Amino acid sequence: MSSESIIVEQLSKTYQVPEREGGFGAAVRGFFKRKYKDVKAVQEVNFKIEQGEIVGFLGPNGAGKTTTLKMLSGLLHPTGGTANVLGFTPWELKPDYLRSMTLVMGQRNRLAWDIPAADSYLLAQAIYRLSDDDYKKTYKELDELLELEPLMKKPVRNLSLGERMKVEIAAGLLHRPKVLFLDEPTIGLDISGQVKIREFLREYNKRTGATILLTSHYMADVTALCERIIIIHHGQLKYDGGIANLSRRIAPFKLIGVRLALSEDEGLGDSNGRDLSKYGDPVQNEEDAEKVYVRVKAEDVTKVTSRMLSELPIHDITIADPPIEDVIERAFNE
Repeated sequence: MSSESIIVEQLSKTYQVPEREGGFGAAVRGFFKRKYKDVKAVQEVNFKIEQGEIVGFLGPNGAGKTTTLKMLSGLLHPTGGTANVLGFTPWELKPDYLRSMTLVMGQRNRLAWDIPAADSYLLAQAIYRLSDDDYKKTYKELDELLELEPLMKKPVRNLSLGERMKVEIAAGLLHRPKVLFLDEPTIGLDISGQVKIREFLREYNKRTGATILLTSHYMADVTALCERIIIIHHGQLKYDGGIANLSRRIAPFKLIGVRLALSEDEGLGDSNGRDLSKYGDPVQNEEDAEKVYVRVKAEDVTKVTSRMLSELPIHDITIADPPIEDVIERAFNE
């Protein structure tokens, strides 16, 4: 039996989008004869995901990420190619498949807005035909991980964004899906809320072995959860592999940050006034304003660091990889 949960081959989706010029005359002409243009949202994408993997699915806005997730969850029919998820063709919408997967979209509500989440959960129990014992067991586990109980009796409209995302995600997991498609599950949350959702997803994956395909514009989500990423841009697959490999290929350099001791009398000084351009390309690092950072080629790090230590009154020195945001941006631009 194959260990691959998701197999995508040559998957494509093209939309026909109506277009017309502005003005009343164009509106009248468009009423009788509408013009369309083809928009290729996804173009011949191929990838495979093993059972139990957590994979980041990245790309700029409009890259085709959500369209791909909608095809894999059965909401959209492709215009070309095939997909196999857990042995099913998603857009056939077979009941056994729908009971085996979930799609959670951070910008869409699955729970009724004006009633408590507890009522929507009971509706989900009926839809998925869960026995009382299975429902209570799963709910207890989700409550243990997400602290749901204090939120269940409040109308969903009265929950904060972070609280709503917790009950939304839990609602999608009541039937214990084997595959999770998550589209921006931490969007709009504060740092504390993001961390809690990440910890929950990591623990859920560990406990159940579920496969997770995650899209997020927060790179901290990706680096915390995913060893592998897939990058899509203009509907085309651009990269499929490890984050470290991407960094070495796209941004083969390191950042060296130094804080200088100006003199024994002055003690530690502000290093920002020192010109270190002879050692590398100066870069800004807002998260560590006390140090001056220069960017150097990875193979030159040892040589440059030795020079700096011998020529500068260094109090503290840091060698770091480039921020993942920079690496991903470079990948998009390429």
